[in-house]
Amino acid sequence: MSTPITSFGREAAAAIARSKNEPAWLVAVREEAGQLATELPLPKPEKLPLTRWTLDHYGVNRPGQAAASAADLPAPIAALLPEEKSGTLIVQHNSSVIYTQLSDELKAKGVILTSLEDAARNHEELFRQHFMTAYTKDEHKLSAVHAALWNGGVFLYVPSEVVIEEPIQALLFADDATATFMPHVLVIADKHSRVSFVEQVASKLGETTSTLLHNSAVEVFAKAGAFVQYAAVHHMDGSAIDFAYRRAVLDNDSRIEWIVGDLHNGNAVTDTKSVLKGNGSTSDSKIISVGTGSQRMSLTTQAVHFGRSSESDMITRAVMKEESTAIINGITKIEHGATKANGQQTERVLMLSPKARGDANPILLIDEDDVKAGHAASVGQVNAEQIYYLMSRGITRSEAERLIIHGFLDPVVSEIPLEGLREQLHRILERKLG
Repeated sequence: MSTPITSFGREAAAAIARSKNEPAWLVAVREEAGQLATELPLPKPEKLPLTRWTLDHYGVNRPGQAAASAADLPAPIAALLPEEKSGTLIVQHNSSVIYTQLSDELKAKGVILTSLEDAARNHEELFRQHFMTAYTKDEHKLSAVHAALWNGGVFLYVPSEVVIEEPIQALLFADDATATFMPHVLVIADKHSRVSFVEQVASKLGETTSTLLHNSAVEVFAKAGAFVQYAAVHHMDGSAIDFAYRRAVLDNDSRIEWIVGDLHNGNAVTDTKSVLKGNGSTSDSKIISVGTGSQRMSLTTQAVHFGRSSESDMITRAVMKEESTAIINGITKIEHGATKANGQQTERVLMLSPKARGDANPILLIDEDDVKAGHAASVGQVNAEQIYYLMSRGITRSEAERLIIHGFLDPVVSEIPLEGLREQLHRILERKLG
């Protein structure tokens, strides 16, 4: 059974929290969010009427079976893990985290990697200080639903001055379309720390008449001088709907790098936003997506500058096939007082079908004089001269198109910090591009 929107509210959210034996303050947070979910409107992405989507199937709690070791993970999950051996891995199966692996060396340095549910109990001060502060429960109905129903999730804390050399992997996997699947990732990188985090969201739902709602959130807090590289690859079944809201808050001289492959097979709304609070903070965002079939997508990338001499760069590239539709938004906002800020953005859409549609919307909102800002946007077909050049070298038209498309998407694919996941990303692209 799924939980219809008409029966979900304050009491239902509180009952869920109590059933998990959560602390009283967290019960109150979920309860308040449940009330907001009955009052707030849905988000309103441009030219994408969400009222036509199945968004009231929140599912029910379906915990996965805890695994004692990586060898005990279910075969479909193990098959998705890159071959690189890592001492840092966390896995969520449907509604709960089933496995966490953190090396003794990192534990000794004070690194914390655990489920968000565990963090709420055992790391309450850090949790309450940051949770749902960059992405708030009152933004819209879906943020309220997420704040009320989030489950499993990932909590990562990197202490000051700690540098983690190898990427930390998180696999969030669903194989039950009736499950509540609403993970929340919270990353706190303390002063002058450094970490690379790789998130993979996947599903294997098989034949189903149910709609899986993946209503997720990511919050990254980079303290002064910290560097966070956050890579994400989403590739769920077409019967799932993907809502992914990502937020980063940057202090003085900190840096975030977003590397995102939004390669979901169903309808999707994603919003990746960096808030450059600190002076000298920097954000670099690279996003790719491929639309196939009758997919409907809204992909938004944002940078909001408050700090002086802050810099942001955003690149979004999308390939649209068949009858798919994508609205690509780039928003650079420079607030009053953010002198010497520099915000740049580029949106490019490649059309492979006359029935596909891609809109690129660069937006600059400038409230300060002494700044730099620029944008570039294009929507077009595969370059005929490039195809002719490759064909003149003995390459077939189809292979020439394939090479050009892969080159178009490579600025993101090549940045994925795990070789095994890069190879997997290439396989996903091959399937989607056909």
